[in-house]
Amino acid sequence: MELLPMLLLFGLLGLMMYFMSRKQRRAQEQQQALQNSLAVGDQVMTTSGLYGTITDVDDDAKIGVEIAPGVETVWMRAAVREKVAEDLDEEAEELELSDSVEDIDGDIRTDSKLDDVQDTKDAEPSLESGKQK
Repeated sequence: MELLPMLLLFGLLGLMMYFMSRKQRRAQEQQQALQNSLAVGDQVMTTSGLYGTITDVDDDAKIGVEIAPGVETVWMRAAVREKVAEDLDEEAEELELSDSVEDIDGDIRTDSKLDDVQDTKDAEPSLESGKQK
């Protein structure tokens, strides 16, 4: 009679281990498929969060990634986390600073108004005024 609860416990433990290893194996297969499908021109993100465009895939273990115009680096294939959308350049343009700056009050100043602003040295209080006599 004491054998039945023990068998159920081991059976439950075995099922849990099976499903966890199956999920892990599926993730490994997807990562391997991604690394095998890399081609020149693909835009990717590395495991460290660096975005770039693949420029060289001749080696089985290493790839060339252009991270800026004219700057090519060599990475291990395993360092590629995912392929990113082709419209990455459009997203980068949207994130760039516009030619207006928002004041603390929420007012928007254009570049022409920024040129009229006094030098910051004039606006800052001097250190002498904070000292006690």
